Amino acid sequence: MTILETSNTPVGGYAPDFELPGIDNHVHHLSRYLDNFRAVGVVSLGNHCPYVNLYLDRLKAIQGEFGAEGFILIGINASDITEPSWSSLEKMKAFAQNHKLNFPYLWDSTQEVSRSFGATKTPIAFLIDSHGILRYRGQIDNHPQEPSSVGEDYLRNAIAALFKGEEIPVPETEPVGTSLIWHI
Repeated sequence: MTILETSNTPVGGYAPDFELPGIDNHVHHLSRYLDNFRAVGVVSLGNHCPYVNLYLDRLKAIQGEFGAEGFILIGINASDITEPSWSSLEKMKAFAQNHKLNFPYLWDSTQEVSRSFGATKTPIAFLIDSHGILRYRGQIDNHPQEPSSVGEDYLRNAIAALFKGEEIPVPETEPVGTSLIWHI
């Protein structure tokens, strides 16, 4: 595993725009999402991350809960392909189909977008408002092992506050998960 320096876009700063291929064979642009949605959630995912697997149902529920209000969740995979069978668009398509993802899943093969956001773990969530401002970064919630447990649902609470025009109660948390594997 190689640990590299990231740009670490701060909360309150502009999120880095991107153009990334998706499992739907289209190129996805953050700017186009910002034109069409009130908020965009970007989550760093990986096909073989045990923490990602713990959160998939919760992420799908968040998309289902807030989608009608103008929210879109976008999964981005930036894991290095140290083992060719781990990550590729074809493996990502199979992963998304197997888990019935209800949100776009994009491939950051150069890892530039993930570095620009400051992603260090999978999963890590970023919430961006319609102006392109990063409003939240960090954990999805503080109870990864217990999906139904009572705890802090950071991402869900941030989206709800943003849509109500309120201050986000906890704008940043330390991510918990598997370290991203960077290109050497």
